Amino acid sequence: MNTVILASVTFIYLASFVVFLVGGITGRGSWGRSGRIIAIMGLLFHTVGLVMRWVESHQAGMGHAPLSNFYESLVFFSWAVCLFYLLYTLKDAKALIGVFMMGVAFLLMAYASFSPTVDTRIQPLIPALKSNWLIVHVITCFLGYAAFFMASSLGIISLMKKDSAEIQASVRDMLEKSLKAGFILFTLGIITGSVWAHFAWGRYWGWDPKETWALITWFIYASAIHVRVIDGSVSRRVAVITIIGLVSVLFTYFGVNYLPGLHSYQ
Repeated sequence: MNTVILASVTFIYLASFVVFLVGGITGRGSWGRSGRIIAIMGLLFHTVGLVMRWVESHQAGMGHAPLSNFYESLVFFSWAVCLFYLLYTLKDAKALIGVFMMGVAFLLMAYASFSPTVDTRIQPLIPALKSNWLIVHVITCFLGYAAFFMASSLGIISLMKKDSAEIQASVRDMLEKSLKAGFILFTLGIITGSVWAHFAWGRYWGWDPKETWALITWFIYASAIHVRVIDGSVSRRVAVITIIGLVSVLFTYFGVNYLPGLHSYQ
């Protein structure tokens, strides 16, 4: 039942994306507000679906949070992306940002729900994953990913909107906030992952492909913050670095799955 609800969220996010796109093209604020309302509705259904999956996991005798396999990571990633968009646009729907963020949320859910290569079944945990560190590590990492997506999307918009000082100031402010939030969350994700690895495998760091690329991603966004301090504001250089970071985030999440390692989703 949870997969049916979560699949329906895909179409709600698609509707939100389309409405935001129309709002971005027409410049009418009413479209942006409508897109935001649809996104809120989608997030509510999304949350219900995640809770139901957790409950169904308990009923099946597994009892773990819906964060353990590729399908569940895609679903939670999409949820986090939508959440960050809504949190960062409480006062203004900002249709153009909605196009980026809700477009990502839609694509993640579409891949999770309708790709023939993604297994949607609730699966038992392997022994190494039976730890409370699973929840903390996965949540902080994916919230960090979502914040980085927000920062990178704003970086793209910042480069697109260089002719508008007012929009630029608003975008730069949100970019800086999402960049800092993502960096803090992702740092916590790496730290909790290291502690978890120590308990599960007896070492804090093993240079697994996922660990290596997570560290590369961390350094890229750390350099963005460093350049922000040097330049005194969110400059063009910062925006470009966040876009480079987005490529690294995508490879850290998707790319390393094709490499042998402990973090490869099956």
